[in-house]
Formats: sequence, structure tokens, C-alpha cells
Amino acid sequence: MSRELETAINAAKEAGSIAVQTFGKLDLTKIHPKDYKDFVTEVDNACEERIASAITSAFPDDSMLCEEGSTANGTSGRKWIVDPLDGTLNFIHSFPVFSISIALCDSHNDLVTGVVYQPVLDELFTAEKGKGACLNGNPIHVSTRNDPEHFLIATGIPFKEYHYLESYVSMLKDVIHDSAGIRRAGSAAIDLAYTACGRFDAFWEYKLFPWDYSAGVLLVREAGGIVTSFSGNSDVSAHHSIVAGSPVTHPLILEKAKKYFQEHL
Repeated sequence: MSRELETAINAAKEAGSIAVQTFGKLDLTKIHPKDYKDFVTEVDNACEERIASAITSAFPDDSMLCEEGSTANGTSGRKWIVDPLDGTLNFIHSFPVFSISIALCDSHNDLVTGVVYQPVLDELFTAEKGKGACLNGNPIHVSTRNDPEHFLIATGIPFKEYHYLESYVSMLKDVIHDSAGIRRAGSAAIDLAYTACGRFDAFWEYKLFPWDYSAGVLLVREAGGIVTSFSGNSDVSAHHSIVAGSPVTHPLILEKAKKYFQEHL
């Protein structure tokens, strides 16, 4: 295990411990509006502070991008991308689906380390570039299902921006016809981690940010899957859309994304 991965794991588990201690007991005064239909809690901030401190202590020359605003401008060319609590609305409502997501990009902007930790289940998803992906230390692989009647597909439903709602609903109807079921967990990091280990056969969502998907993208790719934007571009950082799946499911979902989101690409 690299020092980078070890640092990310320890930071994620420390943040997870903070979240679990407060889960189900969050005082309403600890919740603050951040944007339209978007919230931040004092737990988000505490988790981010713990992660940022651990990373900057271990790698003071690295840069950092965190959802809640913590930054570091290092000189190494490397950048850590952090979502201290992905699924904040779930957390606020005591819905036990949330995660901590930590990723590292090298000086070429390639994802090289990824950790997604789901503290309620104590499930730790890890990946390093070229070394595969694991769940609690055991290798994982994307789904091998090939019959659409058996596919379980994950997605993210638009909740703030509605200009693409009709496109989304049209695509959703199409995916429903070509799958056994749809799930919306409320944490893109978990959706991607579950796609990496084959629980979900594919995942798609429009309007995501780097902290939402970076660790999960590496997980899926290292687990043998494919991740692109809705246009089919492998550089998802240049877009705000994700299609992730196996070599079987990714092309099927991508085809539908191109069909229904053509005007948004």
C-alpha cells in the first residue's frame, strides 16, 4: 500500500467516525443553507477539517480541492479532491446512505488514488492506478451481467436545475424499459463504488462536480469498467456528466445519454 493510499484511508476513517457519532442526533441548528436546495452541516465541516489536516500534514507540497471550501496551493502539481460527506441530505434526514470520498490526481491530472468509505456499513472501497480496486481489502470487479432484464441501474435525479428535466425523464423512461430496476441512493460516490463492485450494473448522472465523482471514477476503471461523459469523452473532468458501467452496460447507457441529452452536450 502506498503512503498516499494509507493517508487517504486513515483520513476517511477518521471523518467517518465523526459522522457516525453524530448520525441520527443532528441538531437542526447545526444545518445551514449553502445554495438553493443544498445544505451543509457542521459535521461536513468537521469531517473536511480532519481530512484536510491529515493530508496537508503528510503531503504539504500537494494542492487540495474540497467541497466545503478548504484549499491548499502546493507546488508538487498533485491535487487531492475531497468530499467530506457525500449525501448530506441523507445524513440530515437520518437516511444511512452517505460516504466520504478522497481522490488524488498526479501532475498530469490523472487519477491515481481513490477512497470511498461508507461508515455506517464500515465498507472501504479503495483503488490505485494500475493496481485494481478493492472492498475491505478484497478485489472487486464490475458486473458481468449481460441481460438487460437483470440490470439494476443507478442514477441521480435533478433536484436544483430543471432545464434538462425533460431530457432526464425521457432517458429514465428508456432505461426503465431496458432494465430490471432503477435506484437513486443520493450519493454519487456510493453509486460509483457500487458500480465498481457489481452491485449496480451501471450509473448515470448529469451535473456533478469533481468531489462527487473523482474517487469513484478510479474505482470503476480499476474494477474493469468504463467511465465517460455523456458525449463519450473519457476526460470527465471537462464535463459535468457521468456514464459508468461494465463493457456491456456502458455502451447501452451512453447511447441513451447521447440520444436524449444531445442539446446539452
